[in-house]
Amino acid sequence: MNQQSIMTAGVARPLRQRASLGQTIRHSLTMAYRGLLKIKRTPEQLFDVTLQPIIFTLMFTYIFGGAISGDVQSYLPVIIPGILVQTVIGTSIVTGVQLREDMDKGVFDRFKSLPIARIAPLAGALLADTIRYTIATVLTFAMGYIMGYRPDGGLDHVALAGLLVIVCSWSVSWIFAFFGVIARTASSVQGISMLVLFPLTFLSNAFVPVETMPNWLQWFVNVNPISHLVSAVRDLTNAGTAGSDLAIALIGAIAIVAVFAPLTVRAYMKRT
Repeated sequence: MNQQSIMTAGVARPLRQRASLGQTIRHSLTMAYRGLLKIKRTPEQLFDVTLQPIIFTLMFTYIFGGAISGDVQSYLPVIIPGILVQTVIGTSIVTGVQLREDMDKGVFDRFKSLPIARIAPLAGALLADTIRYTIATVLTFAMGYIMGYRPDGGLDHVALAGLLVIVCSWSVSWIFAFFGVIARTASSVQGISMLVLFPLTFLSNAFVPVETMPNWLQWFVNVNPISHLVSAVRDLTNAGTAGSDLAIALIGAIAIVAVFAPLTVRAYMKRT
């Protein structure tokens, strides 16, 4: 090994492996800021979180409102929490897709030469996407308000419900981040993620009452974590109460992070 290689190894290894907790947090926030700059330079990345809440709210409300609740106004307390959960959770798929695209383009290879914590690019990407979840949450509630939705829980419980959805979506993003690390292409990440998420969101209580479903399907809907999250949001926004569904949603979010965060980090470290 020549002198330059020894010096390079001697410098690079400590910088990558000995970053303190404070440095790791600072580097992760810097990478999160990079993610926000990407959104600023390519605002079309926000089309899904800006247009989807509007389109889905209008479409599902006016298609199902009369058939399920008799009229649109009666259906809004049912559909707005359901659309909110479906839209924001669905947005978390983008985390894995963009992560895979960055890895394919060699962006993460360039990060390896920088004096930053190795985990910072991954953590920063996950943090930046919380902005997307926040935008989708605000637009969904705003669209509901324009259509006549007046949650009885009050503004404080509406904000708490939005925060709950953002936290749960962030936890779910670890699943798709794992897919983004282990998959070979961005398109495969999107395909796998949709295959997982599509049944969970539609086979839930987000759009129709569970009682209207066949008996053989109700058992799945009742244990579906999406159903518990939707019910928790409805309790907070429509009644201003927090029941067992809120606890189940939070426990589920913690469990997902506890399982998939280590798996994602381990797979990411192997790839980088």
